[in-house]
Amino acid sequence: MDATSEVYSGSKKLHDEETAEIPETAHQISTDSWFQVGFVLTTGINSAYVLGYSGNVMIPLGWIGGVIGLILATAISLYANALIAKLHEYGGVRHIRYRDLAGFIYGKKAYSLTWGLQYVNLFMINTGFIILAGQALKAAYVLFKDDHVMKLPHFIAISGFVCAIFAIGIPHLSALRIWLGFSTVFSLIYIVIAFVLSLQDGLQAPARSYDIPGTKISRIFTTIGAAASLVFAFNTGMLPEIQATVRKPVVENMMKALYFQFTAGVLPLYAVCFVGYWAYGNKTSSYLLNNVSGPIWVKAMANIAAFLQTVIALHIFASPMYEYLDTKFGIKGSPLKIQNLTFRITVRGGYLAINTLVSALLPFLGDFMSLTGAISTFPLTFILANHMYLVAKKDKLTSAQKLWHWLNVGFFALLAVAALVSALRLIAVDSKTYHVFADL
Repeated sequence: MDATSEVYSGSKKLHDEETAEIPETAHQISTDSWFQVGFVLTTGINSAYVLGYSGNVMIPLGWIGGVIGLILATAISLYANALIAKLHEYGGVRHIRYRDLAGFIYGKKAYSLTWGLQYVNLFMINTGFIILAGQALKAAYVLFKDDHVMKLPHFIAISGFVCAIFAIGIPHLSALRIWLGFSTVFSLIYIVIAFVLSLQDGLQAPARSYDIPGTKISRIFTTIGAAASLVFAFNTGMLPEIQATVRKPVVENMMKALYFQFTAGVLPLYAVCFVGYWAYGNKTSSYLLNNVSGPIWVKAMANIAAFLQTVIALHIFASPMYEYLDTKFGIKGSPLKIQNLTFRITVRGGYLAINTLVSALLPFLGDFMSLTGAISTFPLTFILANHMYLVAKKDKLTSAQKLWHWLNVGFFALLAVAALVSALRLIAVDSKTYHVFADL
């Protein structure tokens, strides 16, 4: 291992009981079963974001494009994540952070670039979660009191505050444990309610249109944006950080977790996505619970469940930033120590306050999904994954395998550029339609 590799694998090493070294971290390593890790992954893809895919993915793509796109995105995402998972113990080191792996393979510049991309990815995902939580709270509120006194920015502010309280109380990713069970229950509540009420509406509704709306030019942009939302749906951009928590053997157990995520884990997403589009056609909302009709208490329960699950899911995607800050400033020992508690209140509270402000300023959820997919999910999950595997395994790959990985790198690079242009156009259009702090 050369000096550069040493630097970007961690400043201090804890030698593992087997052969691989582990970088120093303030958080727990190798404590969780593959099943718990599988639920962490499934929590991410079945978050309240699933309530937006009928509108944000299916409407721009239609039935044929939407179904094929979802299936392809599932298969491609499993493949790309498997490549990253297999590099977790590469070069005699456990790479518990995405940037560590990139730095080990490429050097200092790649370490910094990957960390920047990942930070943007996670920040924007968290911003989207706070928008979602605010939408869910507002939807529950207007069921009982539609007086327009409380607006979306108010609910976003409340959501950000609750997320900060949860972040202060849960010191690291492995500490979620029982909360993952609650998350699964909350997910099932809003997914089952959205599915059943949409099915009921669809059976009673007159014929609806599934035509893809817009001009030819706008359809091109919305189709590309929907493709970015598809990859956003299945990818975390923080697989090494999640894999760091799994027990040994880490690669084998992570693969079990990934297979669980991309089989049983995707079924709820498919179900609610397809039935929502079937029921309402191209009039489907970007938040499906705004479409459904049914008893007020049932819809309120679904919205509150979506809000609560979003608080838990956000914590997963914020954990790499928390781990970085806790490790950098040496936050160890009991989470209840005054010093540690004060640090979490100040730092995590400040981080989520910035998230909340951005969420309230620009509450365009579909645009955030497209932009996040374009500028960070594509590069992190597909371009880097294929190229790092190509570099790491170059002596063991055949010419055909090398060509395959290079084709993936080129294709996803072009798609990322196209998706970025599309997402920026969508944001520009929405910014003309809506003012800042819009009450959507």
